[in-house]
Amino acid sequence: MKAIVNGAEIGLVKTDANWFPESEGNYAIEHTGSGKLLIHVNGHTYNATLLEMNRAEKSMEILINGQKHLVQIKEPLDELLHSMGLDKVADAGAASIKAPMPGLVLDVLVAQGATVTKGDKVLVLEAMKMENIIKASGDGVVARILVNKGETVDKNQVLIEFS
Repeated sequence: MKAIVNGAEIGLVKTDANWFPESEGNYAIEHTGSGKLLIHVNGHTYNATLLEMNRAEKSMEILINGQKHLVQIKEPLDELLHSMGLDKVADAGAASIKAPMPGLVLDVLVAQGATVTKGDKVLVLEAMKMENIIKASGDGVVARILVNKGETVDKNQVLIEFS
């Protein structure tokens, strides 16, 4: 697991229910309620407040001792999907979604005429024995659904068009 903090990559390890930097040290976290934490690192205490969280983007903005920090989490699955090109499923302008690789359509999660926003789940594609959730890369309205549940698709085949 990795965290990108203000553009710098940090390796993370899990201890108990929390994730900490791979570097050695003594760490502890106290939840004080309402999105506030006390983070204890090697004898120093930091006040942290969650300002904003985007679960779809796996990112958050936090305030630590008065300084804002942008944190993005990269899980091993994120790295795998990136290496396979599955994180770039739509073409420019979000006019359509194309299949990132050959696969089987397990489910279509939207209907024609539905309004979607960036990050909304629109389709489930099985490829290489993995279920991949295909998400909208931008805001739009579903103009046409060109595939059905149970269909096999080819790489770059248009699955859904937006207006």
